[in-house]
Amino acid sequence: MVFLHGTVIMHRNAQGRSRQERVDQVRNGEDPSVRDFESYVPVENVVAKLRAWQARGAEILYLSSHRSEVDVAKDRLVLAKYGFPPGQVLFRGQDGSYPAIVEEIVPDVFIEDDCESIGGQAEMVSPFIRPDIASRTRIIVVPEFGGIDSLPDDLMELMGARVQRPSD
Repeated sequence: MVFLHGTVIMHRNAQGRSRQERVDQVRNGEDPSVRDFESYVPVENVVAKLRAWQARGAEILYLSSHRSEVDVAKDRLVLAKYGFPPGQVLFRGQDGSYPAIVEEIVPDVFIEDDCESIGGQAEMVSPFIRPDIASRTRIIVVPEFGGIDSLPDDLMELMGARVQRPSD
């Protein structure tokens, strides 16, 4: 399971910018592409990475930050437009929570970003997953807008990848 916004997709005007510039664009709130969800683009080479995992047998699940089916439909359009591997797009709805979704699915691997632009650890999913579930899921935290290119293609290596916490 991979988180979408900030982890594998980003606002259109983030293209060609450094990771820090991307974070600053969200923080300053002046870039209109941040709210134009239909125009989102992949972060770096994420599509190739996810396809490599899928080719090795991984089922890819996506976790959206959106709460409505209308907005999640925009995520699905972006995923299709850029050739992301097929996979269910999960979302919390009006009354749900991210940790509840992860706890229900119990994915082998959960990848999210460190939410630097929106408040850090307080906005992340992994710190709020029940310990009994977190102990059964490989949690990988990557820098927001930094992509997942550095993660291994090999699923066994991915499963054994060191859990990185924002405080590391």
